[in-house]
Amino acid sequence: MSVARLTQAFAKRKALVTYLMAGDGGAQATVETVVALAKAGADVIELGFPFSDPIADGPVIQKAAMRARDAGTTLEGVLEIAKAARARVEVPLVLMGYLNPVLAYGVERFVARAAECGVDGLIIPDLPPEEAGELVASATKHDVATVFLLAPTSTADREAAVIAASTGFLYFVSVTGVTGARAVAPDVGAHVQRVRARAKVPVAVGFGISSKEQAQRVAAFADGVVVGSALVDLMARGEPVEPFVAALRAGLDA
Repeated sequence: MSVARLTQAFAKRKALVTYLMAGDGGAQATVETVVALAKAGADVIELGFPFSDPIADGPVIQKAAMRARDAGTTLEGVLEIAKAARARVEVPLVLMGYLNPVLAYGVERFVARAAECGVDGLIIPDLPPEEAGELVASATKHDVATVFLLAPTSTADREAAVIAASTGFLYFVSVTGVTGARAVAPDVGAHVQRVRARAKVPVAVGFGISSKEQAQRVAAFADGVVVGSALVDLMARGEPVEPFVAALRAGLDA
C-alpha cells in the first residue's frame, strides 16, 4: 500500500513531512528518531541516504551526510534502517538521496528492495523527470511513489513533466538555492496555488521552513510542509526532536 499510504497521509490533514539523515548517529538511533517523529505528529518521514556530493543541500545536511558516511552508512544500510523503522511505525517512509548510489546499486534492484523494506516513496533530487523512465517504471511495478521537485524558476515544460511523473506528492522548493533555514520567498504562495490547480497529487513545500510560524504560513496555500535542516540541526546538537515537531504539528492544526 505504498502509494496509498502517502495519499492517506495528505488526505487527513495538512501533512507535516520531516527529514533526517539515515545513519547520522548510528542505525539504531535513526530508527528511534523515526519512532519519536511519528509519535510527535510527523505524517511523512523522509530518510536521507548519504552521498559524497549532495549538490542540493546546505551545510547542515552536508555535515550530516559526512557523519553518516564516516560511520559506514551504505545504501543497503539505509534500506535496513527503513525496514526496522517500518516494523515500528505506520507513517509513510520516503527515501531521499542522489542518483549515483542508486545507479551503483542498480535501479530495479534498489526499487524492489525499497518496496520489500516498507518504503513508500522515492525522491532523487538530481534526477529530472525527463530522464527518470527506468526509475518510474520500476516504482510503478513495485507500488512505490515517485516524488519530483519543482522550483520557482522551473519552466512550463519542466512543470508539466514533474506534474506528470509525480505519483506520491509533488515537492515544491520554496526558495532557489540549497536546503537550509531561511525566509520563504514572498511570491511562493501564488505559484504553489497555480501548480496545485494542475497537479494530480498533493503539493508539499520545503526548503527554508524552520519555525511553527513559517509552517503555518506555508500550510495556508500548500497541502503539506517539509522541515529538514532545522530538524537535522537539532539532532546534531543532541536536542530532543519531539517538542519541536509537536509545536509544528500544533501550528498546522491551529
